Amino acid sequence: MTKKDIAEIKRRLKIDRTTITHLSGCYVNEKKEIVTTFSEQFLNLDDEEIHKYLEIASKALSGTYGNNLLELSFADDSEEMSQSLLAIKQSKLQDESVLDSFYNHVIDTYDTVDHFLILLFYDAYDIPLKTTDNMLLDESDEIYEYIIACICPVSLSKPGLSYRSDQNRIAPRIRDWIVGPCESAFTYPCFSDRTTDIHHILVYTKNARQPHSEFWEEGLGAGIRFTSTQKRVGLLELVARAAGEDQEETPELLLDVQQNIYDYEKQQEPETDEQKSVVLSKQDLSELLEDSGLNERHANRIVDSYEELFPDESIIADELYESRALKDNTLRKEKKILQEKVASMSKDLLELGLVDEDGMIIDIAVHTRPERGDSIETAYIDGRKCIVIPLEDDDTATVNGQEISL
Repeated sequence: MTKKDIAEIKRRLKIDRTTITHLSGCYVNEKKEIVTTFSEQFLNLDDEEIHKYLEIASKALSGTYGNNLLELSFADDSEEMSQSLLAIKQSKLQDESVLDSFYNHVIDTYDTVDHFLILLFYDAYDIPLKTTDNMLLDESDEIYEYIIACICPVSLSKPGLSYRSDQNRIAPRIRDWIVGPCESAFTYPCFSDRTTDIHHILVYTKNARQPHSEFWEEGLGAGIRFTSTQKRVGLLELVARAAGEDQEETPELLLDVQQNIYDYEKQQEPETDEQKSVVLSKQDLSELLEDSGLNERHANRIVDSYEELFPDESIIADELYESRALKDNTLRKEKKILQEKVASMSKDLLELGLVDEDGMIIDIAVHTRPERGDSIETAYIDGRKCIVIPLEDDDTATVNGQEISL
């Protein structure tokens, strides 16, 4: 699925556009026991409920593609799972035996110790035709039927005090179980090039650093893919290990690595309009690591280790840097430039005698009788600019409050 495909389906998950017809769910406790199941005609729910459920469903199509959203293909030996998902879709969530089998499969393969809620949405999208200039027509020649499955953590509300109207007093609040934002989800089948694709499944993870990849593999029968966050963190950990954890320069090195990858990416032209990402070769990455300050041996070892961690994965430039790190690096460079300017100015002030060796400013204040003001002048003495004040025998002078002898 492309970003446009995802956006087209996500736009349907609005209360004034949705055509979702059915909702089913299963609530599971910390012992992995089913507490309750339910099945509802979606549009018969109250508007507030519809709005809340659509918020959850839309999360399944949210986030960064390649990081929070990944398109997976089914493994060669997972035909049974793809057929199970097709059966759920074809039943339009109204076959209890099919749903019960799916719920139990999720419970067995989803790794968590918390309460959680499994939600299933069914929708049928009458795909409008598009003209060559992307104008939508009323005509259609295909209906895209799909399910969205969301897994949401359920946690006990915090203890506290509240007004109890039944007792007309302030009393401990009644604690209840609250459904949290979607943690993992999938959409099946995929909507690829605006048509049904039963061979792929779109998965969502809220935590891109530690996704529930065990569920993708065992629960969905799909191949493993790594998120952009996992790849970036993996590379930077290898760099930090090669540089040595005790080196003070390591944080700056990690910033330089990301900056160099970003700068290289911006210099490249994509081969086609469809190719938005810049792919690095092993040699490219190794040279960028060397430009960041690593020696050739360490750079080559890091690249080899990276390939071992993420086999069969292309090295995508924009997956290996973080926007926040680039901002930090810019601030670091600006701070360094400022420090160099301050050091240069301090040196000049010291040479002019306006500061002492510790960088403390030397105050120079001249107080004379008005009629003596015209006699004060500046002159270079031994190559240094000085203030020259002619003094008479009865004149006195003080510097920093101390009288000096003449």
